[in-house]
Amino acid sequence: MSSFAADPGNVLYLVVCAAPPARTTTSAVIEAAQRAGWDVSVVATPTAAPWLPSGLVELTGHPVRSETRRPDEPRYEPLANAVLVAPATFHTINCWAAGLNDSLALGVLNEALGRSIPVAVYPWVNEALRAHPAFARNMAVLEGAGVYFAAVDPSNPPGEASMASAAVDALARIAATPPSL
Repeated sequence: MSSFAADPGNVLYLVVCAAPPARTTTSAVIEAAQRAGWDVSVVATPTAAPWLPSGLVELTGHPVRSETRRPDEPRYEPLANAVLVAPATFHTINCWAAGLNDSLALGVLNEALGRSIPVAVYPWVNEALRAHPAFARNMAVLEGAGVYFAAVDPSNPPGEASMASAAVDALARIAATPPSL
């Protein structure tokens, strides 16, 4: 069963990885996406789930998911029309490029690629990990598959508001049509 809608719409899956902005910026990213017309649903990596701020269910109107559903559970809705990964870690980017599918977040990202769903990524990777030879190679793999990466200067991390704005701007660059309210 697909996690993605066949028709154009305004549902955004925000995939959150375990990096400091998960705690400090997730709410701001959600609010910025909502102002841009997106109905946001959060999917966290298992490691990121405990980092998330409280109140996300109230902010989005949807449960925060970090685990795959059991076979006897209904399919999750709403179905997404686009994906934003913010923050995206070294681990998630490399696992995703390799096609690993051992978490809900990676499953969503892999399925998005297979279904040509627009995906924007705001990487949160320090300079040492960016220098690892696998990182540039794996970013190129994902870019070749149509993933858009926001330009981020790891030596000058942005503040909360500017990261949220940059993440949603990255999404706007790849979304075929603006969301309809």
